[in-house]
Amino acid sequence: MTSLDVLKEQVSDCRRCADLCETRTKTVFGVGPVPARLMFIGEAPGADEDKEGEPFVGTAGKLLNNIIAACGWRRDEIYIANTLKCRPPKNRRPTPEETKNCRGYLDAQIAAVRPRWIVCWGATAGV
Repeated sequence: MTSLDVLKEQVSDCRRCADLCETRTKTVFGVGPVPARLMFIGEAPGADEDKEGEPFVGTAGKLLNNIIAACGWRRDEIYIANTLKCRPPKNRRPTPEETKNCRGYLDAQIAAVRPRWIVCWGATAGV
C-alpha cells in the first residue's frame, strides 16, 4: 500500500468539517500518475465529482480535457486533485476553515506526487 493509498483511506474517514461530511456522497481524493511532472489543483468537488469520487468530471472535466488536449498533453499524464476533498453544499466557495482542514491532505498529496509544476484552478486553490 502506497502513502497515497493510506492518505486516501484517511480522507474517506475524515470528519473535520461536519456539514461537508453530512452532505457528501463520496470523498474526492485525486487521480493520476505518481510521480507526475504536472499537478492540477482545483477548488472543491462539484456535484458530478461528489457522485463519481473523481476530480474534474462533468462540465468542468470536459473543459479541462479540452485545455489539456490543446496543450498537447494527455489527462493520464497529469495528477489532478482539489483543495477540498468534499463538496460544499450548493457548490458554494470553500470557507477558510474548510480549506485549512484539508490542507494537510493536499500537502501530503503534493509531497507524494512530487510535481515539477503545479497549476491552481480557482481562487481557493491558489491559497
